[in-house]
Amino acid sequence: MISHHHVTGRSTRAGHKRMASLALLLAGTVPVAAMAQEPVATTTATLAADKPGPVMHPDVFGQFAEHLGHGIYGGIWVGRGSRIPNDGGYRSDVLAALKAINVPMVRWPGGCFADEYHWRDGIGPASKRPTKVNTNWGGVNEDNSFGTHEYFGLMDRLGGSTYVSANVGSGTPAETSQWVEYMTAPKGTTVLAKERERNGHPAPWKVRYLGIGNELWGCGGNMRAEYAADLTNRYAQFAKSANGPMLKIASGPSDSNYDWTDAMMRIAGKNIDGLALHYYTRPRDKDWNDKGPALGFPEREWASTMAHTLMMDEFITKHAAIMDKYDAAKRVMLAVDEWGTWYDPTPGSNPGFLEQQNSLRDAVVAGLNINIFAHHADRVRMAAIAQMVNVLQAMLLTDGARMVKTPTYWVFDLYKPWQGATTLPVTLTSPYYHKDEFALPAVSASAVRDTAGQVHVALVNLDPNRAMPVTLSLAGLQATQASGRIVTATTMDAHNSFAAPDTVTPQPFTAAQVAGGTLSTTVPAKSVLVLDLR
Repeated sequence: MISHHHVTGRSTRAGHKRMASLALLLAGTVPVAAMAQEPVATTTATLAADKPGPVMHPDVFGQFAEHLGHGIYGGIWVGRGSRIPNDGGYRSDVLAALKAINVPMVRWPGGCFADEYHWRDGIGPASKRPTKVNTNWGGVNEDNSFGTHEYFGLMDRLGGSTYVSANVGSGTPAETSQWVEYMTAPKGTTVLAKERERNGHPAPWKVRYLGIGNELWGCGGNMRAEYAADLTNRYAQFAKSANGPMLKIASGPSDSNYDWTDAMMRIAGKNIDGLALHYYTRPRDKDWNDKGPALGFPEREWASTMAHTLMMDEFITKHAAIMDKYDAAKRVMLAVDEWGTWYDPTPGSNPGFLEQQNSLRDAVVAGLNINIFAHHADRVRMAAIAQMVNVLQAMLLTDGARMVKTPTYWVFDLYKPWQGATTLPVTLTSPYYHKDEFALPAVSASAVRDTAGQVHVALVNLDPNRAMPVTLSLAGLQATQASGRIVTATTMDAHNSFAAPDTVTPQPFTAAQVAGGTLSTTVPAKSVLVLDLR
């Protein structure tokens, strides 16, 4: 998680300077003046079902839960004595909602919080755990009642992969090594394994991913890339799982910091399994204290949000090219383990809690990002949206005993077939959406063949005003029917509230035809559509 305290100067980097030149936001686009002459046309595309691509790893649909605001306390964890219905202290409604979208992985405990977190503070009887101040997020007390055992209890209930972020910024290699031993050592084998047993869990846990620090260029220590890479080698050497393979994820770059990627891959590439990329979409990207509101925004900020979201493709492409220099076999994954929208906090809320509403705009952003990840499935094999509950681009919002599913949640529901599916190449020519100085391809697409053999196509129309006709040639695929579900609404900032929880929900979509090897449909304005081909 990018802390406000460490990023102010980063908005002046070359990547953000490029964003200021909005006519060239997308790699390979022609000047706005030329595109303005383009007539409105049908989006034409080809799906090459006979040329399958890489599998899209389920963990690309991962989540992020930091000790931040009400992300954990009140969002996931209410404690065993709560009047809110719970399963061993975990909110029953939240658990059911997360299971319904097959949450495959959750990253914890941060974020900036991770590099001030000492794991021993979060084990043993809750009444004896020390209370600290969360200096990154709101200056509130952290009572450590949600610690290692509680995190793994959550993952036992969700059935997903575990991703634990180690403290590099204020910790030591020994502390991380001991934490990994505590989590993974077989029952009765070591002093730490026996301590884990006394604390109520005799069997070892499986740590799928270990994050070696977080944003070491910023809130994780304000380090130079070369120094951070040396530290990464040191931590990777001594963090050893005793319960199966553990993939080690290095602290990678923010947006266009390509020098960081080069240094980390050159110095530490052989000792890591992944490099973390962080990138947040902001409507106004000049000042972290003026990002724009989550609701009630003008169309220009819809357009700027979409333009900045589409930069994700350029960032992944260029970071992956640098990684290819040192890792042509693509052994090291690019883990986009923080992504999503970041707006000004909800008026009246603690600004350090990063609370914001979630609208149809966020749903479209989610669809665009998932399509981009599908196009880079060879290198992007894990990701985590920020964050899971009550923080930034959340799946769920809670207030006391109430819970609401956001438009972003429903997009993740639409894309469930993409988890573990084989990607299918889609080539596409789209009309442009124009607003002020922005000119963006209006339609984004991806396609997969799921584990049962069925083909699914996602079409995202980011134009908030115009429906887009689409014709999709189906190469190497015998299909006669297409139907699915769509997420859309009448206004750009339509959202689900506790008073009106179903304003934006998936609706059946039957206005697609398949004939002569071609799928034809019209994608409504500002929508995310997923079609199932039969």
